[in-house]
Amino acid sequence: MSITAASLYRDTGNFFRHQLITIVLMALLTSFISVMIAHGLTPDADQLSMLSDGAAGSTTSLMEMVESMTPEQQRILLHASAAGTLAALVGNTLLLGGMLSLIPMVSSGQRVSALRAIGASAPQLLRLLILTFLMTLVIQIGFMVLVVPGVLLAITLALSPMLLVNEKVGIFSAMRGSMRLAWANMKLVAPAVALWIIAKLIILLMASSLTVLPANVASVVMNGISNLASALLIIYLSRLYMLLR
Repeated sequence: MSITAASLYRDTGNFFRHQLITIVLMALLTSFISVMIAHGLTPDADQLSMLSDGAAGSTTSLMEMVESMTPEQQRILLHASAAGTLAALVGNTLLLGGMLSLIPMVSSGQRVSALRAIGASAPQLLRLLILTFLMTLVIQIGFMVLVVPGVLLAITLALSPMLLVNEKVGIFSAMRGSMRLAWANMKLVAPAVALWIIAKLIILLMASSLTVLPANVASVVMNGISNLASALLIIYLSRLYMLLR
């Protein structure tokens, strides 16, 4: 039986609709954890205010701005960047692990809560964290070089988590396997990943409309919405992987 994008979208929509409450709770929970980690690790307001000192000068690029900073300002910037990166990695890994546990458990007829799904993924979280870090690093480098390599890497690495969890292979083997599998099924993988990237950009633009909410609440809401978009992609790719096995 041939696999069509239409059937995959339909299956994804059906699963998302039937597990809507669980997925929304998981998206908000992982968003809350991510925001709390960032809040706890980010330098305080007094330190962050130091970054603006002299930042509005004649610098014309990010590199020049960093080079013009004092060592103390560079340390604060590095601290803030590391805090945000770690918070995002942890949140994304928990969401990924939770969804990859939720899907097979629900498919086998079990009733699963968001907490139970995340808890069931605990044995895989460390490997998923490392994989998520490597994927993010490689894709970001691709976007820094040119947009096209970043998009292509995002597409070809998209099935790595499914291979890592289901095939019990190593991290680099999962990435290599994903590249082969995604390349062979580019017409099915590429549109979904492209829609996910567009959705992420739209959500990022929407963030400016939540200025009426407290900063932490707005962050939880926006991250939660972003997590819902990621959950849809995970469901789609998991379903595709199940049909390709």
